[in-house]
Amino acid sequence: MKTNILNRLVEPETLQHSGDFLGLTLTYPEQLAPFSYRLSNGTVVEVWDTGVLCLTPANPAGIDIVLSSGVHGNETAPIELCAAICQDLLLEKIQSTHRLLFLFGNPPAMNSAKRELVDNLNRLFSGHHSKGDGEPIWERQRAAALEQYVLRFYQAGGEGRERLLYDLHTAIRGSQFEKFAVYPFLHGKPWSKSQLQFLHACGVETFLLMQTPASTFSYFGAQSCGAHAFTLELGKVRPFGENDMSRFAACDAMLRALIVDALPVLADFDESRFNFFVVSRAVNKHSEQFELCFARNIENFSQFPLGTVLARDGDIEYRVDEPGEAIIFPNADVALGQRAMLLVKPVSVAGQVSD
Repeated sequence: MKTNILNRLVEPETLQHSGDFLGLTLTYPEQLAPFSYRLSNGTVVEVWDTGVLCLTPANPAGIDIVLSSGVHGNETAPIELCAAICQDLLLEKIQSTHRLLFLFGNPPAMNSAKRELVDNLNRLFSGHHSKGDGEPIWERQRAAALEQYVLRFYQAGGEGRERLLYDLHTAIRGSQFEKFAVYPFLHGKPWSKSQLQFLHACGVETFLLMQTPASTFSYFGAQSCGAHAFTLELGKVRPFGENDMSRFAACDAMLRALIVDALPVLADFDESRFNFFVVSRAVNKHSEQFELCFARNIENFSQFPLGTVLARDGDIEYRVDEPGEAIIFPNADVALGQRAMLLVKPVSVAGQVSD
């Protein structure tokens, strides 16, 4: 008997009437046979797989947009936000001007109200799904499939089109800055001023500027697809139905404006209105003795006095080494060898942004 966490059983043949692609995804969390149909406004709807839906307007404008959520299954607010936008498009309450790819990353984990089933999906991109021993498990198979779907989407659009990828998340912990973005390493290319302006209008004022390659979905989008790609952390993890969606109103409004090609005039770029950080150190978990030396409710971007012990791993201690260092993404429950915490410090982007 089919069931899903939302108790909304949706069949492929009813999607055209309900527009409930999230319900369909969670009804068929592991696989879904491809199908397609056309809306009365001329938009072609293609379901490529469970949680993978492509919208192609009759006369698409010049941007190809990937909206991803649910890469971590318990990060529900972005899932609900994307599901509502997708439903309004499918029911023709709004009409997209651009090509769109909606992705619900990890449907089985979503149904289980878990971050992941076995592996952290957001550590398996750029080929990391094929590294290591053992049989391919769900997350590894899904990462490989999502890579191919994104490549297929952008390649179908052709060259010369702007490519955007927004991977929406919420964090395990609260944050000193409720909304922040991880800007993937660009290998020497300048940060995009227009994207910083757009995301600021979405309510994102804090950016972590990565300085090394990563196995995240957004780094894959930037490096392998040539997209303006971001991991957007929009708040804190909460169960389905318990999110205050008014806290995401600015992001929702700006994404909808982008989709229908009705963006307002954005405020000029002014660095003083942003918070920029870079990673000073990454702390990986090397033994089962690893422990964080601060309370579980300490928020992302919290700072500690110089010399404070932040974590222990057997005989190794990790201390605050320089003034202004802050913690982000602390998680002692990660697998051995994975990142358990980042230490970050403020930075200026003067001379490093470009139109």
